[in-house]
Amino acid sequence: MVPWWDTCLMSEAHENVGQGDDVRHAPVNERGRAFDPDVTDDEKSFALWMHLALLAHLVLSLIAIIIPIVMWQVKKDESPFLDDHGREAVNFQISLIIWSLVFGLASIPIGFLTCGVGFVIAFVPYVVGLIGMIQASQAANRGEFYRYPMTMRFV
Repeated sequence: MVPWWDTCLMSEAHENVGQGDDVRHAPVNERGRAFDPDVTDDEKSFALWMHLALLAHLVLSLIAIIIPIVMWQVKKDESPFLDDHGREAVNFQISLIIWSLVFGLASIPIGFLTCGVGFVIAFVPYVVGLIGMIQASQAANRGEFYRYPMTMRFV
């Protein structure tokens, strides 16, 4: 079953219309974003904190990935909204670790070839992480679903 709010999978679901599948359209707010009309304020706050757990990377680095995993596992069966936001936060943090390694390793030869200018690309994942975290937290607080950029879907 395709989650009805996952906009990247909705086009695949629309191809199956008429083949016996019941395709539900995600409700859309005034901003044109899919949202959950039944989400509570507590769920919005919990989803917000799952995304803000990325700030723990400033102090705990690689261990900080455990925070959103635990938060997601505790609440994923209670709400599809929390399940979606938790899964997205975990996927994004795993992706950020991978992108940090890739960009960090790529910045070494590029940095030497460009007399140090190329070392700037090592910070791209951190900038994307900060901006994505802020946008996802705002979307969660509004009750909207959110998809991070540059995210690989692992879970």
